Amino acid sequence: MLAHVARPEEILNSPAVSAGLLRVEKRIHRLSTSSRLPLINGAAGRITGAGGKRLRAALTLATALALGGRIDNRVVTAAACVELIHAGSLVHDDLMDKAAERRGVRTLNAELGDARALVVGDFMLARAGLAALSVVSKPVARTLASVVVELAEGQFQEVAELFDPGRTPEDALRSITGKTAALFRASCLVAHPDGRSMAEYGERFGVLFQILDDLLDLASTAERLGKPVGNDIRQGVYTLPLLLALQHDHGDLRPLLGRRLSEDEITALLTRLRGGRMVDDTLEYCRGLASDALSSLPVIADPEIAAALYGLPAACIDWTESLLVR
Repeated sequence: MLAHVARPEEILNSPAVSAGLLRVEKRIHRLSTSSRLPLINGAAGRITGAGGKRLRAALTLATALALGGRIDNRVVTAAACVELIHAGSLVHDDLMDKAAERRGVRTLNAELGDARALVVGDFMLARAGLAALSVVSKPVARTLASVVVELAEGQFQEVAELFDPGRTPEDALRSITGKTAALFRASCLVAHPDGRSMAEYGERFGVLFQILDDLLDLASTAERLGKPVGNDIRQGVYTLPLLLALQHDHGDLRPLLGRRLSEDEITALLTRLRGGRMVDDTLEYCRGLASDALSSLPVIADPEIAAALYGLPAACIDWTESLLVR
């Protein structure tokens, strides 16, 4: 049995943040079931009620407290909007990937068909923007609208580079920044009028978070993750850990890129990658990102929140290491 290692979301859950997340959860449910059409409410409510880390919402609440604010109605709504955008983007991701399940639950595209799943994802994105505009503020609504643009651009870039043997680590980083890190940055920006002082931390953590998730897909097991591994290679997404490995000690594997691989080829490729420097090189890269994230933090008066924010990047790395196969 694996030793217990704190999940990243547990690090942020101080009593104040935990209490705030209960309010956020209620707000998410209210927003995702606010359509005049019961079928949309049922579909959106099922997705947002399926669970999840709520790491982005927790970061919004922690940022508000770190900058001397409080968890009021506007901050709760802002956090809920961030999570609603995340949920809507996942619906679109599942649709594009033709995924049948997420977290053990059938996806909307599998349940309702592609067309209706697309519209439900659109509804969640639009509902988040409307709530931000009417409850929080115009600047927050503008920030969230901008991040939806970045999400779309980052995802488009990734799709445009599927099975591209010429993809570089820099290409992967640009896509990560748009499709993942931008929303973590926004989680900080929407928390407080001085949220810009935390934006760089949020973005760097978001890049780290996605790279570690990509590493798990290459170097963990289905048993440990609770989902199949090797999906990125299967779908032609050449992630940063793979690209680093190709640069450093597995250049001979490059001829495998540019085409769909058989399951036997994927298994052999994962075995080769795990036996090389990929895991260590990726973790070292992420530790550098963690150091950069911490160096960008402002002075935080609340010691509990300071400890949580300073500990979050390392906790994410430790949690990933606990799931890796060496």
